[in-house]
Amino acid sequence: MTAPLRREPPRGEGSTPDPARAVRLRRLNRWQAETLREDLADLYVESSRGQAGQEYRGREAFLRRLTGDIRRAGFALLVAEDTAFAGCAYGFPVPREGTWWRGFDGALPQSVEQLTASGHVFAITETMVHPHTDDQDLARRLQQRLLGDHHASLGATLVDQADTRSYDTLLSWGWQDIGSIRRPPDPTAVRPSAPQLLRVLVLPLGQRGATHPDGLAHENRNQRPD
Repeated sequence: MTAPLRREPPRGEGSTPDPARAVRLRRLNRWQAETLREDLADLYVESSRGQAGQEYRGREAFLRRLTGDIRRAGFALLVAEDTAFAGCAYGFPVPREGTWWRGFDGALPQSVEQLTASGHVFAITETMVHPHTDDQDLARRLQQRLLGDHHASLGATLVDQADTRSYDTLLSWGWQDIGSIRRPPDPTAVRPSAPQLLRVLVLPLGQRGATHPDGLAHENRNQRPD
């Protein structure tokens, strides 16, 4: 996740969104995502807080990531729009063989490993919200809708350690930090870069109880068919 998220203001604070400008959420298929990739890149640049003069490099890196994700099995993209794109979230189901977790520091929690093997983990790889949108809870709604559409038992995402704003926001939404993961540098980058050390956050969507207070329950009856 690279675009900073915003906390939802406490009730009573901030302006009330104008119903006439309320955003609607819409799913895009692979072909539509490919067709609108330049518009999505514009949204990325406008929603990011990159260093001045680095916009082009950040945009190209985003387009490379988007192209790679679109090719993944089960890729899904959700946009929020009023008169233009107000936000976007996308991702894909984590492969059952667990390759997405390569580079995890230490042992992966058993509950996460079991949910991965049953096909119930969905990785959200990008969440972006235009800074001028009136909907302060839009990023959270995008994530919830994306995970709900795929009947996921566990959401997963990666956050740059330097992005404390997004990290704190996700924790306030119920995401849990389960460790760190090291990802190799982008092989298509113009300039070589060092491997990234990212925080791994998960969002349990199962029922909480005395046996599984964290909501990370594994239920065989929910195992997805091949």
